[in-house]
Amino acid sequence: MTLSKNLEKKIGKKVKRCQLSIEKDAGIEFCDEPTQLITICNAGLSTGLQQEALLKEALQYGTIQHVLFPPGKSYCFLQCSSNSEARAIYAALNGICTLGQDGAVLLLAFCKTLPPCQDDPWNTELPDGLILERDFIDNSLEKALLEAVHFEDSEQAATELNKTLKHRKVKHFGYEFVYGSNNVDRTKPLDRKIPSVCNELWKKLQQLHPHLRWHVPDQLTVNQYEPGQGIPPHVDTHSAFEDPILSLSLGSDIVMEFKQPSSGKAVCVDLSSRSLLIMSGESRYDWTHGITPRKMDTIPAPNGGLTVRKRQLRVSLTFRKLLPNEQCECTFPRLCDTAQQSVSNQASLLESQAAQVEAENVHRVYNEIAKHFSDTRHSPWPRVEAFVRSLSIGDVLLDVGCGNGKYLASYGRSVLLGCDRSEGLLQVCVERGFNVLQCDCLAVPFRDQSVDACISIAVIHHLATDRRREQAISEMVRVLRPGGRALIYVWAKNQEANAKKSSYLRQNKQNNKPPTVDEPVKVESQPVQVERVAAGAGDCTLPVHTNRTQFQHQDLLVPWKLKSNESMEKATFLRYYHVFEEHELEKLCLASSKNSIELLDSYYDQGNWETKAHRRKATTVERSAVTKLFIACFDNAVELDELVVGIVFQQFNQLRKLHLHVHALELKLVNVQIGQDAVDTVKNRRLLPEFRTDRLLIANERSVLFGQCIKLLIVTNIQIEQCLGQLIVLGKFVVVHNLRFDQLNQGGYC
Repeated sequence: MTLSKNLEKKIGKKVKRCQLSIEKDAGIEFCDEPTQLITICNAGLSTGLQQEALLKEALQYGTIQHVLFPPGKSYCFLQCSSNSEARAIYAALNGICTLGQDGAVLLLAFCKTLPPCQDDPWNTELPDGLILERDFIDNSLEKALLEAVHFEDSEQAATELNKTLKHRKVKHFGYEFVYGSNNVDRTKPLDRKIPSVCNELWKKLQQLHPHLRWHVPDQLTVNQYEPGQGIPPHVDTHSAFEDPILSLSLGSDIVMEFKQPSSGKAVCVDLSSRSLLIMSGESRYDWTHGITPRKMDTIPAPNGGLTVRKRQLRVSLTFRKLLPNEQCECTFPRLCDTAQQSVSNQASLLESQAAQVEAENVHRVYNEIAKHFSDTRHSPWPRVEAFVRSLSIGDVLLDVGCGNGKYLASYGRSVLLGCDRSEGLLQVCVERGFNVLQCDCLAVPFRDQSVDACISIAVIHHLATDRRREQAISEMVRVLRPGGRALIYVWAKNQEANAKKSSYLRQNKQNNKPPTVDEPVKVESQPVQVERVAAGAGDCTLPVHTNRTQFQHQDLLVPWKLKSNESMEKATFLRYYHVFEEHELEKLCLASSKNSIELLDSYYDQGNWETKAHRRKATTVERSAVTKLFIACFDNAVELDELVVGIVFQQFNQLRKLHLHVHALELKLVNVQIGQDAVDTVKNRRLLPEFRTDRLLIANERSVLFGQCIKLLIVTNIQIEQCLGQLIVLGKFVVVHNLRFDQLNQGGYC
């Protein structure tokens, strides 16, 4: 088929657009002249393109040496044997082959190099302990085994066989292997024992591998695979079975895939008919194995390169030996259920090592990833933004754990202050001109009852114990004035509340697809990697979460991948999280506040739990004491007239919000007017453009909040225009830093 000139021109424009995106993403260079390397610009793993289907089309026009499907990408690569074969494949498929998403034609282009990638799964050494004995049995023994484990065709038998699995047939001997837990129920042995014909296998195996730690199996699972069927990646439960595990293949050849979650390595093993696969040691304990459901396999061609092979009916016999004490003693904890059980007992270890864990897996990590993290955190969450916008004129807001300060942008006439532990994120805030300081959320350096509102967004879940989480909330309550409000967000353990996936899960495209192949693997049966946390933290280990999946544990490590400048390799940083169950945050708030707050609202917001609260107002006795204290101060002030006292009492609520050291209070009466150009002439300062009164209270901002002794000036009828280097606005107060009263001269200029 030949493309018309008009269609060829349209295809060319589409290819150019794709090239720009791929060049930026994969770091490769395209060229117009034919090379051995072809890029499929609009189809890959993320669009559902299957390697076997692509090879079936391409192999009609040339030899393929290598196929590269980058994970999660909408493009892939073919490496041909020669430029001429690449040209023939290009001419036959570009704009013609309909293997694209929803039947779209493929868009092809020549490139000079392939992007950095993982090792070729066909040219990678087998995992340690993985042994493949080809032609382990002969035709006659294969026939005898198939007869011994044959599947009945009766309707009753079919119902029994398929009660667990939706598609492939399965049959158990000795004990039933329970898919989902990858274990057996030891209390329910089966009457159906392993056929005696299998005894010939043990004799031959001991002769070939006398060094193996060997036990005669007492459990057998037989699976019958039709073309297109498979089994998801899994590891047989460590504590359930001895080492090794054996898999005998009968009937059709098939490709089994091994993956090591900790390293990302992948190995393809071609299981030929009548071969025996021995999984022992590392391959048994530290690698998953599975069969991708498809009707063709990609395999190395006899004369080099790759080819495809159709699947036919296959029967597998998997032999296992139950572990007597149900306690695994392997040296591979990442996928070990015995090791993972200890994760649930980490509370006491975390309690003693909490500060160390946070220092290593929170503070250090966020300093390392600060710039990249900030670049991905630019859009305010709508409900948090609405809370900040709801503040009144002059209210002081404190953002505890402000990160890059995305909630510190000016909203009306509120005063927005932020604090964080990360130097890198605070530097971002400083560059944006925000008012921030460095501190730990467990000890906030602000006076009691000094702010009108507090927010803590995605912070509390980084604290490693309940006691420390309570302390952080208690600090927020302490600095909150009576009647002030707090808003707290934490990550929720359940990411599918109300039967709807959170935005976090939806970013994984696989989560948006309905299940179409084989039975789903239950979340709790998926392999879980565990890692030792902070150095010197004893035996404290935590599970490593798989990003964009449902949470399996409350205390865990969440990876953050950061591409280095020198190479395409990505470094992985593990951040500690405690994800919250429903109502857990509310209980924590009430426990930490000593009955000083009242919960206003709680809700689930896109994978997060939110709690909104306000601090109960002071009692009548407390208000009277404060009022008398101010009145006593007024009696000692210098020549205060009724007008000044009236002004102060009008602003009495603001004074009480700031909780000043009133024994050091000094009041002066001065007139002030603010020039039109005052705002524009002072860099990094904020001045209210419209002031409803011409009597302003002047004080040192940091001193007010930190509780140092200060002097206050009430100023009227002074012209302030351009000389405002030490002037900012704090709520309804004009704040002058280090400015003496005698510097306000009669000419009206600072």
